[in-house]
Amino acid sequence: MDIQNVKEKLSKENLTDFSGKKKGKKTILAAVIMVLLGALGLEATNNDFDLGKLLKGDSLQEAKVLRDKDGNVVTDPAFGKATDEYNCADFATKPEAERFFENAGGTRGDTNSLDGDNDGEACEDLPSGN
Repeated sequence: MDIQNVKEKLSKENLTDFSGKKKGKKTILAAVIMVLLGALGLEATNNDFDLGKLLKGDSLQEAKVLRDKDGNVVTDPAFGKATDEYNCADFATKPEAERFFENAGGTRGDTNSLDGDNDGEACEDLPSGN
């Protein structure tokens, strides 16, 4: 076997291996892009979802994170509702709305515009009770 044949054979084998690796890299890149697009979609909808439930195959409705009026995460729908379902009418006083607002993410997680003017204070028109 001469050197030219060896070089040609090695070159062909390397190209085959390289294209196989390249194909694997493309698959991984596509999967990463899909995950990132999914995360962007969740963020764009301003909803909180339990990713563990989604990965188990639960529906989006079943995977929505529920919160009580204080903004704490709850598991029983009788004690809370989805974050995006709250508005200022759900609270009797400004401090109640503020507590929920802060626990649900503050200005970065204001899914229902509790802070309409983006000054960091929720439901400013409510009474300032205790």
